[in-house]
Amino acid sequence: MTRRNEGLSRRSMLKMGLASLATSMLARGAPAAQPAELKLPDGTAAERWDFETKGIEGWTVVTGQWAVEDVPGAPSGSRALMQRAVRNTYNVIVAPSGPYSDVDVSMKFKPISGREDASGGIVFRYSAGKYYLIRANALEDNFRFYYYEGDRRMLASASVKAPALGQWHTVRAVIAGDHIQGWLDGALLLDYRDRRFGAGHVGLWTKADSVTAFDDLTIRGIAAAG
Repeated sequence: MTRRNEGLSRRSMLKMGLASLATSMLARGAPAAQPAELKLPDGTAAERWDFETKGIEGWTVVTGQWAVEDVPGAPSGSRALMQRAVRNTYNVIVAPSGPYSDVDVSMKFKPISGREDASGGIVFRYSAGKYYLIRANALEDNFRFYYYEGDRRMLASASVKAPALGQWHTVRAVIAGDHIQGWLDGALLLDYRDRRFGAGHVGLWTKADSVTAFDDLTIRGIAAAG
């Protein structure tokens, strides 16, 4: 009886050990939980530009050649905002609304051409030439978050399938306090915290020789304290 009980005990211990090992391996291989979507309070006012009836009067061109043009296949009608300068390091235009502390911004962009760069991005908390930036690039398989303060510095990056040239894509940036999220074509790819800049305006961005169209810009923001 003693030997039989010892055999049963050894088998039980072996099963328990294998179960524990399997659980440990599954835990190590399990993907990290997806961060919760960052949202502004319900009822936050929104401002929209589809560039059909609104031009860019009142906008501030920092650098670049920006104009509303007829663009076949524009998401909302027949017109979109184009950036055509190809010799600047960066091209930035800032919308007149704001400044905001927290903001939820989305826009559609179509990278049309560019040999060095074919990009489109959202600028937020822009103030005195300093800003955050979330951008996508049709020539690179990454989606990135930067800050600009005299020069550009990367804060976070995600691997993606490069957005296709000649097609419309959606970029979204949300910031509440020091929490920032970036979305590309409906997928949450960036989740980061930084408290470098506290408030500012919203804008659009390209780099180098990018010729890019923008449309359906929507800004939901909380006004910065005066």
